[in-house]
Amino acid sequence: MTTSPKSDMNFIGIELCGAKLRAVTVDNDGVIRERSEEPLEAENLIAQVARVVKGLQQGANNIGAVGIAIPGLVNRQTDRVIASNYLPGPIRENLHEEAMKVTGLRVELENDANAAAYGEYKIGAGRGSKDLFYITIGDGIGGAIILDGKLWIGASGLAGEVGHITIDADGDECICGNTGCLETVASAPNIVRRANERLNRDSTSSLSKLAMNKNFTASDMAREAKEGDDFSLMMIERTGKYIGTGVASVINLLNIERIVLGGGVMQAGDLILNPIIQEAKRRAFQPCFEATQIVVAALGEDAATIGVAMLARDAAVT
Repeated sequence: MTTSPKSDMNFIGIELCGAKLRAVTVDNDGVIRERSEEPLEAENLIAQVARVVKGLQQGANNIGAVGIAIPGLVNRQTDRVIASNYLPGPIRENLHEEAMKVTGLRVELENDANAAAYGEYKIGAGRGSKDLFYITIGDGIGGAIILDGKLWIGASGLAGEVGHITIDADGDECICGNTGCLETVASAPNIVRRANERLNRDSTSSLSKLAMNKNFTASDMAREAKEGDDFSLMMIERTGKYIGTGVASVINLLNIERIVLGGGVMQAGDLILNPIIQEAKRRAFQPCFEATQIVVAALGEDAATIGVAMLARDAAVT
C-alpha cells in the first residue's frame, strides 16, 4: 500500500559544504522552519550530526527522517559515500549506519548536486517541469538529472557529471585525469586562474580593478562586471560561452524540458546567463533548443539542504 508522510511531519536536511555544516528543518511542503550552521567537524562528523539533529528537534517535533547531502560521489543503492575529499575514509564508510544509530531516525545520503536539483525541482526554479537538468557551478561543476519526476542516477549512482564534458581536447588537465573538461575553464577557481593569466599577458587589462587585487575571487569578478568593469565583463561572457557549449551538449543528448543553473558563479545573473543561452542556441540542434527553458536557480544556498530533506521525506513513501 502507498502512504504519504503526515502533513504535520517535519524533515531535517544537512549539507556538508566545504568547511561548514548547514542544516534546516522543513515542513511537509519544503518550507524552512529552523536553521543551523557551524564549522564542519569532519573527523567527528557522527557526533556533530547527532548534536545538530538533537538541537533542531527541540525547535520542531515530529521529525520523520534526516537527509545528508555530501560533496562527493554517493551510491544511494548501497548507502555508501564512494569518494569525498572532505571526509576521512572511516567516516565515509560507516556514515549511513552510524548516523541512523546516533539519531534514531531514518537517514538518506545523497550527492549535493542531486540534492540541490531535487530542491529546485520540488519548490524552486524547476517547479512545474516534468524533466530537468541541474548544473551547479562553484568550486567544481556538478550536475543532476530528473526524468519524469525522479532522479536518474545511472548504473552506479553517478550520472550527471556535466563538469567533465570535454570542451577543449587540447586544454588543461582536469582533476579527473581528462583534459579540457568544462570544469577546467568554468569552475570558480579556474575562472580566476584564466583571469590572472590574461592580466599577466595583456597590459591593457591593467585598467581593471581586479589588477589591483591579487587575491580576487569569482564573486569579485561578478561584482565588478555588474559595475561595468570591461575586463570582468569579458571574462564572465567568455565563461558563459564555455558553459553554453556544455549546455548545448545536454540539450542535444536529453531534449530536456528545463535546465536550471545554480552555484556561486551564477551570482553574475544575466551577465553570464545571456551568453550561456546565446551559445547554447548557436550550438544546439534547434528543435531541441526551442523545447528547453534555461533558467537561474531560485533557492540559493538552501537548495541542497531543502532538497535532501525532501528526498528523505519522499523516501518514506512506501
